[in-house]
Amino acid sequence: MTIQFNHFSFTYRSQSEPTLRDINLTIKEGERVLIVGPSGSGKSTLAQCINGLIPFSYPGTWEGGVLINGIDARTLSLFDRSALIGTVLQDPDTQFIGLSVGEDIAFALENKQVARPEMHDTVERVARLTDVAHLLTHRLNDLSGGQRQRAALGGVLVEDANILLFDEPLANLDPLAGSEAMALLDRLQRETKRTLVVVEHRIEDVLSVPFDRMIVVVDGEIVADGHPDDVLSDGSLARACLREPLYLSAARWADISIRPDDKPSQPEAFLDRFERQPIVSRLNTQTLPVPSEASPSLELNHVSFRYRTDETVLEEVSMRCEIGTLTTLVGQNGAGKSTLAKVLSGYQRATNGQICLNGTDVTKQSIAERATRIGFVLQNPNHMFSKQTVREEVRYGMQALALDVDEEERRLEETLRRCGLYPFRNWPIQALSFGQKKRVTIASILVRQPDVLILDEPTAGQDYRHYSEMMDFLERLKQDGMTLLIITHDMHLVLEYSDQVCLLQAGRIRYAGEPFALFAQESLLRHAHLKQTSLFTVAQHLDIEVRPFLHSVIQAERKERSQWE
Repeated sequence: MTIQFNHFSFTYRSQSEPTLRDINLTIKEGERVLIVGPSGSGKSTLAQCINGLIPFSYPGTWEGGVLINGIDARTLSLFDRSALIGTVLQDPDTQFIGLSVGEDIAFALENKQVARPEMHDTVERVARLTDVAHLLTHRLNDLSGGQRQRAALGGVLVEDANILLFDEPLANLDPLAGSEAMALLDRLQRETKRTLVVVEHRIEDVLSVPFDRMIVVVDGEIVADGHPDDVLSDGSLARACLREPLYLSAARWADISIRPDDKPSQPEAFLDRFERQPIVSRLNTQTLPVPSEASPSLELNHVSFRYRTDETVLEEVSMRCEIGTLTTLVGQNGAGKSTLAKVLSGYQRATNGQICLNGTDVTKQSIAERATRIGFVLQNPNHMFSKQTVREEVRYGMQALALDVDEEERRLEETLRRCGLYPFRNWPIQALSFGQKKRVTIASILVRQPDVLILDEPTAGQDYRHYSEMMDFLERLKQDGMTLLIITHDMHLVLEYSDQVCLLQAGRIRYAGEPFALFAQESLLRHAHLKQTSLFTVAQHLDIEVRPFLHSVIQAERKERSQWE
């Protein structure tokens, strides 16, 4: 089963310029292909041209040819295409049909009127293949992010599709769940020999398993296509403003050349390129400033929450976030992080305990009262949209503030520019990439200028440039006195940007304090499904102090980013 693009271009109906330009690409049967690129580069559009969402769900102008196993893709219905190409979307919830795991996996078989004994055997076989056999009777709503993704994959595999396509499979998974997801894909491909196509931003994490090719898409064009070792060596990721694996960033900081023969896609093999003495001489041993004591902006005292009377989701949570600081909240999928954010913002009412904002008890305030002072950006941007275009959506965030026209326009333009959305201000929201949609939701809250801003996975689905721009923007908000609380699975973000990290496990705060001290507790991280970054691996390999090494690499990265146009 091969996929061929021949001088292919595509322009969405709502746009005047093509999103894909003169694409020439062949994906052979059984290949493992990784597609990367900046947010809005066209990589998801390329995937949608493969699985048939374009042109059936997203119409536009189609130029050139796309062949699926030698057949013109335009002659294949969406139904026919789904039998050949199984797609697991970034948000698995959008493709679930059944109420339980077993029902959802069986849905396609029921439509085909497969006999019950055969259906039962097929569902059991697929469930074992995707490691959800023990979850067949569980409700989909009760599953963690990683479990939902495996369930969605099971619903795809019953069709026996020869091509498996994954759009941002790691975006919403904790580090351990991400590793398990990639290991599952690796095993599935080895056992079934199916073609595997993955679109992903988290390059280091996705390369924990081998790929045959890495394709880099920039501004709708393929700018690199080769073995991952070649692409990681030739500077394509840097030119595309994509985050390379952290151990490669450390190598470039140490002036270590990166060559294909060094196998840069395999960190264990590449570690031998590091030498201790030259690196020790380059370390920035400057003592880091100790943050001064500040007044608390947000305080939680023994807060508990239950969805049902017999199910405690949060238990005796106490924490404080100082004015003008950034606190990261980490923990495995299902630990209670998003629930805590909902309780803080008023979407859910705490069962017990007290929430204070700037010294005022807000525990019993309504959502409307809380929203004027605490902004909450949801993990899934599609759950927040009310308008059709970017400009309308961001302006809608100010509707209840009764601002005069001039102030409204000033805030609107300033926020759109700061969030990198000004060029897309008149675009329909549905034409945006997932990462762009995330920035629209953030902008719609920031325009209200709240005292506290809570963001649930704000960098998920963001490319390196927009990730950096967003975090730098949030740092400026922090310096202006805003209190920030960020839920994240990005361990490097925790180290680089947070003043405080709180580890939530099974509804309880297990650690609250300085980020680096948390990363020194490997056992605690492991039990919370978290892990150290590859910079720790390099430091341990060289037997050098981790803190100055991390600080040196982070400062070098920031200096490099400051030179971006």
